[in-house]
Parts: sequence; C-alpha cells; structure tokens
Amino acid sequence: MGRVTDLVPFSTLLTDEGQALLAALRDYDPAQELAVASRLRREHSVGLVTAALTQARLRQRAVAKFGAADAQRMFFTPNGVEQATRSSVATYRAGRFAALGVRSVADLCSGIGGDAIALARAGISVLAVDRDPLTAEVARANAEALDLAELIEVRCADVTEIDTGAYDAVFVDPARRGGRGRIFDPEAYSPPLSWAIGAARTRPHAALKIAPGIPHEAVPDDAEAEWISDGGDVKEAVLWFGTRPGTVGATLLPGPRSLTGRGLPDPEVRKVGRFLYEPDGAVIRAHLVAEVAEELDGGLIDETIAYITADGLRPTPYATAYEITDELPFGLKKLKALLREREVGNLTVKKRGSAIEPEELRRKVKPKGPNAATVFLTRVAGAPTMLIGRPA
Repeated sequence: MGRVTDLVPFSTLLTDEGQALLAALRDYDPAQELAVASRLRREHSVGLVTAALTQARLRQRAVAKFGAADAQRMFFTPNGVEQATRSSVATYRAGRFAALGVRSVADLCSGIGGDAIALARAGISVLAVDRDPLTAEVARANAEALDLAELIEVRCADVTEIDTGAYDAVFVDPARRGGRGRIFDPEAYSPPLSWAIGAARTRPHAALKIAPGIPHEAVPDDAEAEWISDGGDVKEAVLWFGTRPGTVGATLLPGPRSLTGRGLPDPEVRKVGRFLYEPDGAVIRAHLVAEVAEELDGGLIDETIAYITADGLRPTPYATAYEITDELPFGLKKLKALLREREVGNLTVKKRGSAIEPEELRRKVKPKGPNAATVFLTRVAGAPTMLIGRPA
C-alpha cells in the first residue's frame, strides 16, 4: 500500500517537466540506469529523476499486459503492474457487461484502473474505488492520460463503505496477495469473498474476479463460474451474478471461444491412441474435460490425468493435439537411448502426474541433434509412462 508521502514524487511526474522526462526515457535501457541517472541529475532534481526512472521501468514491464501504446502513456505502481488485469481479459469482461445492457459499474478495489479503462472504452460509466491514496491517484492519472476522465470517477475510500445503489452493476477484484505472497483462502481476501458476494447480490448484475484455483464447492448456487485463459495461460476465474446461475464455463482468449458445461460424467479410460490432446488450462480448471473428450470422441489415459486420447485428429480450440509415436514405461535410460537414436536435440517436456521436473529430465538425458520431439511424463492406467510425440 502506498503512503500519502508517496504522492509527492508521483505528482512531479504529472508536471510538464515530468512528462517530458518520461517521454525521453521511453526506450531507455535499464542496464544503463546509473549512467542515465547521473546525466539526468545535472538538469533535474534527484527526486524527479528517481521517480521517472522507476516509472519508465514499470511502463516497460506493463507493455506485456497493456500493449506499448497504452503502457507508455499510463502510470503504474509495482503492485499495480503485478495485480492489474491483462487488457485483453478486461476488454472481454467489459464486453460481457455491455452485452447485458449495463451502463454504469461500481469498480471496487479498482487498483490502477485497468478494468475501469476497459469498461469506459465499452461506453460504461465507472466509479473506481481504491483505499490506497497513491493507487487512487495513479488510477485518476490513467483516466486523464487515456482521455477517459469523463467516464471514470476515482474515489479513495474503503470499498465496504461505498453505496452502490445508483449503479447497474458492481465489479469486485479483492486483493489476493498479502505480505507472504498469494492468499488461497477466499475468506482471507481483502475484502473477503463472502462480503463481495453480498455486494454482488445487491445489484442486477455483478462480476467478482477470483483466483482460478477456487474450489468448485465454494461457488454460490446463484452464480455463474467462468474460467478465462489468454494465449493458453489461465488468468482468472469470474463469478457472474444476474446471468446464468449454476452454469460453469471456460473462455479462451483471443477469440473468444467459450465452452459451457453440460454435466457430463467422467470419460472412460482408454488405451493410448494415435493422438494425445492436452486441454487448455481453463477447460481443466472448469472441470470440462469430459465435454472436450466427447467432442473428440476420445477418452482419458488415466482416470486422474487430464490428457485425452483419441484415434482421430479433430481440430478444436479447447485442446492442443499431439501425434504419439512411442509409449514407454518410465525409465531415463530408455528415453535417453530413444532420443539419441532419433537425434533429438530440441526436447519439449510436459508432465502431469509425475514427480520429476522437466529441467531435471533434460539435464539427465542430455538431448543432442537436429530433430525435435515432445515427451509427456505421466501415468497411463495408473502406471508411470513416457509418451513421445510431436505437435499434430
């Protein structure tokens, strides 16, 4: 959390001098920071140079989430960069709100304003609330920098004291990190998940951003649960209220591609066929492997492992297909011999249900040669197994 005293150096960045300095640092190399700092301190105050260099580093880190065009105009805090929603995910969620007819949202625990920006760009007016003075000031500066100040009101306050009665919807993104790192207990979020659920039920529509590892039994009966991945990486889960109670879904970005659960039983376990499918992480988190297996006319290689096997190759956005060439009982000597025979130097290691780490395996088998392969360290019908193949 930022202290009020942190506002002083941040405010210098909003001056003409600060803005000019940030523009000059747009492409600076952090490896040259000492030399750059020494040169700049001849013309600017030490405090301004320190603040500008810190901000320039944060902007470079933020490009991955916000894209260069926005990141180089926005302002950040270290926690803000780490915790902000990726713009592609925020844009998708804002689109869902807009499709519901929502015209105003109370964004509670708004951080540096990443979600508020996406909502405003979808034509929705936003009240962005954060209790940290510096974070709220950064959110306000971002609304100004991106010409969205008319749609985004920023308020520094405790979200539990905000009256949301005037808004069509609420969006809550509780803090899920503490002094010791990630918080896994939803009731240890700040504010607790139970409070956020209560706030959600007061409005016609609501969305609560939560950790993707939330147990399914913790999802309220009147909520829709959606797991979201972007580029194959699971980013978050969202509890929606006022949409489709009891529904479970996985959404893959870009796209979006959305898969909805139908309550299917677990797929049968089969012998390994010609193709192995690795479901997207959002599909696995949403417990929708059975839906994908049905689409592929496939089964599981083991009742506890989320790999699907099938004899046919069917394109699906919900899983990556590999053609399997070899199935071996687990053994590093056998694997090393096979890789040497095939002249495999580019080895991709994937594991599910195996204790050995990919880097440890690479170190022991020492792949060498011009060819590529993928090895899956897993279990097949309960037995430790190595499956070797290539992307189909």
